[in-house]
Amino acid sequence: MTDTGNWQTAVITRIERRTPRLSSFFLDAPLASHTAGQHVDVRLTAPDGYQARRSYSIASAPGAGEVELAIELLDDGEVSGWFHDVAQPGDTLEVRGPLGGHFVWTQAQPGPLLLAGGGSGIVPLVAIVRAWADAGAPVPLLLLHSARTWDSLAFREELAAIAAAHPAFAYVTTVTRGDAPQGYRRRLDRTLLDEALAQWGHAPATAYVCGANGFVETVAQLLDDAGTAPRAIRTERYGG
Repeated sequence: MTDTGNWQTAVITRIERRTPRLSSFFLDAPLASHTAGQHVDVRLTAPDGYQARRSYSIASAPGAGEVELAIELLDDGEVSGWFHDVAQPGDTLEVRGPLGGHFVWTQAQPGPLLLAGGGSGIVPLVAIVRAWADAGAPVPLLLLHSARTWDSLAFREELAAIAAAHPAFAYVTTVTRGDAPQGYRRRLDRTLLDEALAQWGHAPATAYVCGANGFVETVAQLLDDAGTAPRAIRTERYGG
């Protein structure tokens, strides 16, 4: 079994643009199989020996042939900048993992299941949705997907296709800027959550919330106010 604490050499096999600022980087990496929601550490080493490390959530479903990291380009981000401006298929980097044991989903988790992702916080939730679909849609699932604009709703078409194929999956989008051909056009607030839960027709037994600090704090509080037990709400925060 691969030691998740050791650095391993990975090769970028292909790159796929998801939004104007987020791309998926597919890796051939000798890592142990992950659980949906886990992440890996990435290490880049410059010719002068300088090293930079970052953690990135895994978007691929457990058992996928490649490890998919969906990385957002950050202003002045030295590692995200390398991925977006320099990296090409065939390039190598170091990774270790999979890591993380709290923000993970398996079929043992009680349902119904609610997921809420803001911006690039959608990435580990995509892994959960993919794992859920691969498991045969075992429990009702609601995904609330928030982003600034319609074009920045990463994985939107894939998630809509999964919803069309699985009646147990409800996919709700909202954008905070500009127009959108469907879904909501405002922040994820009390009214939006109440409407989405009413249309879904279930009370979440487990919830996963991922995004920037403000988004996570707001949505976790909304879920708490709506009656979801605090111990059933799992959160993961991006950024400072």
